[in-house]
Amino acid sequence: MAESSNGAAPEQAPQVKMSVLGQFIRDLSFENIVAQKGLTGADVQPEVQVQVSLDARKRGVDHQFEVISKFKVTSANKADKSPLFLLELDYGAIFHVEGVPEDQLHPFLLIECPRMVFPFVRRIVSDVTRDGGFPPLNIDTVDFLALYRQEIARRAAEQKVDEKTS
Repeated sequence: MAESSNGAAPEQAPQVKMSVLGQFIRDLSFENIVAQKGLTGADVQPEVQVQVSLDARKRGVDHQFEVISKFKVTSANKADKSPLFLLELDYGAIFHVEGVPEDQLHPFLLIECPRMVFPFVRRIVSDVTRDGGFPPLNIDTVDFLALYRQEIARRAAEQKVDEKTS
């Protein structure tokens, strides 16, 4: 075993343990606006937008957390911006997480945990759009790190505005 300069054994970083205990659809809504209005798909060039938001909370059991990924997928016709469909999915997962330092837990829950269950979300979106009468939509991989950084920057800017107005 290597020794540090003061003769003591070096401190080992805690072993991070994470497991997915369960996954579930908390809420799912799909509106096929084309079918509701009786439109034909002759000159449709779809434009798709995906909005993602995340939420995490501690559960009553030690080391357990619930992480909810919310996806809002809208599709509109490029030509006249008329809506084609709207899909809203709140996808939850329960994680057992140990060994993550307290100051790193928040980013871990909102970056690594959603990344683990994203393939399941992608599959649901693909199946629902296909079953709804559209070509299956395989949403692009979400950069959860960038999303987290954007949210931190937004909160910091919001806090500066609040400090100026008080």
